[in-house]
Amino acid sequence: MQIGKKTEEREKTGKEQEMTKRNVWVAGLIMPAVILMVLLFVGSPAVTASDQPSGANAEVKIDNFSFGPETIKVSVGTTVTWINRDDIPHTVVSTDGVFKSKVRDTDEKFSYTFTKAGTYSYYCSVHPKMTGKVVVQ
Repeated sequence: MQIGKKTEEREKTGKEQEMTKRNVWVAGLIMPAVILMVLLFVGSPAVTASDQPSGANAEVKIDNFSFGPETIKVSVGTTVTWINRDDIPHTVVSTDGVFKSKVRDTDEKFSYTFTKAGTYSYYCSVHPKMTGKVVVQ
């Protein structure tokens, strides 16, 4: 009878070890997921539309030696992005020195955020006959 008890205890111990290994393996998979969810949901502040002003975006294409549209009307806080779609380099330079891009090759962009109302005339310093205007209201 004593031998039977020892065998039974060994079987229990083996099963318990197997269960412990399985539990550790499952916990090893689940814990990183739980930690990630906690960091994503608890760690990030909630932002609503009223918390921050939304800035609009506008786009001006540079193509065929012209800015299109030539004149664009935007609100204060708008970011205007010029994209060079031409095969040759261009710049975007304001006549009053408010903004100035480096030379932009094909598909390169330049952006500027307008924080004050006014009319901003600009041109391409490589091709001065190319002109445009941003009207900020």
